[in-house]
Amino acid sequence: MPRFVTQRELYEVRERPSKAYSWKAFLIANISVEIPYQILLGITVFACYYYPIYTRGGIQSSERQGLVLLYCIQLFVFASTYSNMIIAAIPNSETAGAIATLLFSLILVFNGVFQTPDALPGFWIFMWRVSPFTYLVSGIISSGLSGRAVRCAQNELAVMQPPNGQSCGEYLQRYAAKAGGQVYNPESMENCEYCPLSNADQLLSQSRIEYNTRWRNFGLMFAYLVFNICAAVFLYYWFRVHKSTGRTKRLLGKMKKTDGKGSNGNAEMGQKKDDAGLRTE
Repeated sequence: MPRFVTQRELYEVRERPSKAYSWKAFLIANISVEIPYQILLGITVFACYYYPIYTRGGIQSSERQGLVLLYCIQLFVFASTYSNMIIAAIPNSETAGAIATLLFSLILVFNGVFQTPDALPGFWIFMWRVSPFTYLVSGIISSGLSGRAVRCAQNELAVMQPPNGQSCGEYLQRYAAKAGGQVYNPESMENCEYCPLSNADQLLSQSRIEYNTRWRNFGLMFAYLVFNICAAVFLYYWFRVHKSTGRTKRLLGKMKKTDGKGSNGNAEMGQKKDDAGLRTE
């Protein structure tokens, strides 16, 4: 943002008055020049993030690896276009940084992970729907975790005692089959250990994250990228071009009036001097 402000000030002082190139070329160039760097950054982050986390159970399919890579690239391109949208109309980077932080906090909080959609008050459910991270996080997590087996930690187990003469398997197996849980000690006659989950999809469904929407979510993220770019262009035009054009016209009008008054005053002074010279003669 600080660099964009510096370049914008230079453009508005030097290039725009001289009409070297239009404001549209300046703005689109500032947005597009960042994209190659964001792609490289996304690839680097993907390699550091994906392989240490999602390959513990073995290397996943090429489709899953490629999709997570595309999402990582999308994340950084989104961040770049998002910052351009915010700073386009704001006069300084400090104010733009504060606004960007506030909006990003809302995007992050309402992505459906920190607070599941079902737990949100009815008024705030729209924030979950419009947050771009709803679709970004859903796509990354579902691609990396869908279908994985879940094993509960010891403090997550439900421990109970079976009726006399029944094993844990006899007591809980039918319930576990219907509920989708697991009985860890089916042969035991006491202290039955029951885990309510058996695979990651059960946990993801609580946040309405589904594996079959992964490519849809990837496409929806492009809508946010296009929105950021279009909003940056519109905001720059409305606040920096349209408004400044009006101010410039008013300033030129005042300058012309001042010049007119000055020229008339000079003519009157010259006439008075001529009259004075004739009287002297």
